[in-house]
Amino acid sequence: MFMSLPYSLLLLFSSILFFTDFPGLVVSADVTLSSIEIFTTHEWLRATPAVYFRCKGDNKTNLPDVKKTNVSYTFKGEESWQPLTNFSGKKCKRCGFYEEDKILYDDVFDEWELCPSDFTAPDGRYIYFKENEFNASFLCLDCLNITGVSVSAPPAKNQDHSKREMHVAVIVLLTILGSAILMLVTLVVYKYWQKRKREQDQARFMKLFEDGDDIEDELGLGTII
Repeated sequence: MFMSLPYSLLLLFSSILFFTDFPGLVVSADVTLSSIEIFTTHEWLRATPAVYFRCKGDNKTNLPDVKKTNVSYTFKGEESWQPLTNFSGKKCKRCGFYEEDKILYDDVFDEWELCPSDFTAPDGRYIYFKENEFNASFLCLDCLNITGVSVSAPPAKNQDHSKREMHVAVIVLLTILGSAILMLVTLVVYKYWQKRKREQDQARFMKLFEDGDDIEDELGLGTII
């Protein structure tokens, strides 16, 4: 009974400390398209191109706004078709831009290895250019946490203040939990020491009683009485 409660609190304490000190170990990083400009099309039977993005193993993401060549399209990252893909670790993905073909296989603008390490500080931006095909820029701020790159851009004052308050609250919570665990462990040790002391006293008393009986037997007092 005494050991289960401290163990549970210790597990909670370790979990909070783990996720506080190592937030980058558990993260899902979304990749959004910031801008794109296509320089050519491959489908002659279609008036406007049907461009889409896809990574191997993922569903394709249609880009309905991309309709003309040599026009730069910019996006907010909040569009209904965003994000393009996401990372759950440092492993790269085989991705590309494609154009739907009504008759044969879909045409390929280009395919390449998209990796979390491609996105650089401070805003997690990555630019990919394929000559005579397209120029695109991507955003993935959480990719910096996956790769362990520190974000050097200064946070806003209110955000910095909120982070400081949260940090103080976490420290206070961890201090309280640590104190509670220490008190419970001390109580368990004290109870165990009391139990051992009682057992030793009882053993000592029984030994004295047995020694007394042996002395009486040797002197013959038991027979006289």
